Amino acid sequence: MVKDFFERVRRKEEKGGLAEVENCLHCGMDLSSSELFQRYRLCPGCRFHYTLPAGERIELLADEGSFKEVNRSLASLDPLSFSGEASYKKRIFDAQKRTGLAEAVVTGLCQIEGNPTVIMVLDFGFLGGSMGCVVGEKVTLAFELALKRGLPVVAVVSSGGARVQEGVLSLMQMAKTAAAAKRLHSAGLPFICLLANPTTGEVYASFANLADIIIAEPNALVGFAPLKVVEQTEGRPLPEDAHTAESHLEHGMIDCVMERTRLRGLLSILLDLLCSQYRLTLKGKEIYPSVVTRGEPAWQSVQLARHQERPTSLDYIGRITSSFVELHGDRFYGDDGAVVCGLGDIGGEAVVIVAQERGHDGDERNRGRAYPEGFRKAQRAMKLAAKFKLPLITFIDTPGAYPGLQAEERGVGNAIAHCLALMSDLPVPIISAIIGEGGSEGALALVVADSILMLENAIFSVIPPERAAVLLYRDVTKAEEVAPALRLTAHDCKELGVVDVLVPEPKGGAHTDPDEAARQLKRCLLNELIRIQNIHPRTLVKERYEKFRHMGRYSSRLSVAISRERAQIQEYLSQRLEDWKGFLPSRAVEVPLEEEKPSS
Repeated sequence: MVKDFFERVRRKEEKGGLAEVENCLHCGMDLSSSELFQRYRLCPGCRFHYTLPAGERIELLADEGSFKEVNRSLASLDPLSFSGEASYKKRIFDAQKRTGLAEAVVTGLCQIEGNPTVIMVLDFGFLGGSMGCVVGEKVTLAFELALKRGLPVVAVVSSGGARVQEGVLSLMQMAKTAAAAKRLHSAGLPFICLLANPTTGEVYASFANLADIIIAEPNALVGFAPLKVVEQTEGRPLPEDAHTAESHLEHGMIDCVMERTRLRGLLSILLDLLCSQYRLTLKGKEIYPSVVTRGEPAWQSVQLARHQERPTSLDYIGRITSSFVELHGDRFYGDDGAVVCGLGDIGGEAVVIVAQERGHDGDERNRGRAYPEGFRKAQRAMKLAAKFKLPLITFIDTPGAYPGLQAEERGVGNAIAHCLALMSDLPVPIISAIIGEGGSEGALALVVADSILMLENAIFSVIPPERAAVLLYRDVTKAEEVAPALRLTAHDCKELGVVDVLVPEPKGGAHTDPDEAARQLKRCLLNELIRIQNIHPRTLVKERYEKFRHMGRYSSRLSVAISRERAQIQEYLSQRLEDWKGFLPSRAVEVPLEEEKPSS
């Protein structure tokens, strides 16, 4: 079984026996001449990731010659005088002799592609990477060093949990390291954690799970309890993928699974984005808005917004950003493909992106209908934007939230409400772009923004025309007739004050030229980003509240209604006047368009 294989590898790695491996312990492939195995401890056949010693791990991640170790001399001294089959002091001495390390963690300063970073690496070869008093102290000191110097932290974790020989003092290191990680979070500094094989126990349940971004290596054993304990508790064999990195990704507990060969590049991009100090500025004194002509009729807009070939959020993201790192999971239940979250850059400026993704034919995106975990994943991204003071950009394209029983049981209403509340006072610039179908509360959950953009053939409505036709006439065939009354087109939404900027589309719709549609959208996004990002956060939040506070007020609604009725009456009278001219004598006096107001 695969689980038995993992256990054999774990025992061999803990004893430091990997240097003697000539054939892969999993697939049997000859590794003696493999450069991939020699450099990365990665089997070129089955792609199994063997454990790396701390020194080799740092060598792969840090810029050459940039690493400087700190607190190297700290070492355990058997605080409880533990008695067992073998002396604790002797075990520590043997581990030090075998690994060349003073303890199970190595901490220090380095650069990763030029980004100054505090790095900490747990070495599984040293007593299984277990966390005792010294490991907890060195991890805490590393967090404090990062806090003092204003640097990000990268942690590589491979651990079996707490160190039994140090008893409850070892357990207390969970609280110590978690508190230190929380202080780093409060200071707005990035914390990225890599979970290697295996990561379990007290380390997993403390600082390792408090990172902003959690990455795992393929097939790594990851979980709170040891594998055997879980099997004993369940009373039956576990599924093959249980307790693995892939299972954690599926259940929304980590952001991504990444092969070791690509980790340095991923870390570099993340540090570039999270530590970005770039802000776009305006060269001239004015921003020239795009000109949008009168759009298509309502039902035609509905058809274009739902067109199968219309660009989706990921299509736009791929064209608008030069780099994008997708993050997964809500850290509670699962990962929802209908909502895409990540870090990217637009025009060289780092932003957080939250997008509803309906996918193309064959994609398992549920047509953009998000479950609660999708909205909670969006909340994670919003909080990241607030922490790192990055603008938030949302893309809207959904028929609505998923209305099924499972969504109800998992709290879809609660998730939507918290999205609305969180966005209302998020202290960063927020721009929303409605790119396709904006369906009801599922769309609104991501539209509480400082600036709302809308593509000219997109729609935004409280209810689909088909449902409205059934509700009003009990006849779905009247959907085309009902559509104009819903005022769902981009121009309708602009007139009602719901949308701020209309984005032009190529003739015939965005699907006819996705590149041009993306160019126009990027242009408008950059214009709005430049316009609002220099506003003080408190002013931004206040103006955002006032903006939505005045939407739908009775006075404004009445004003819009009166203006519309006046225009219709004037159009009617003008038409009647043209009809009357043929019957009136040539010297007849023309009838005025508006009646004079009666005197008081």
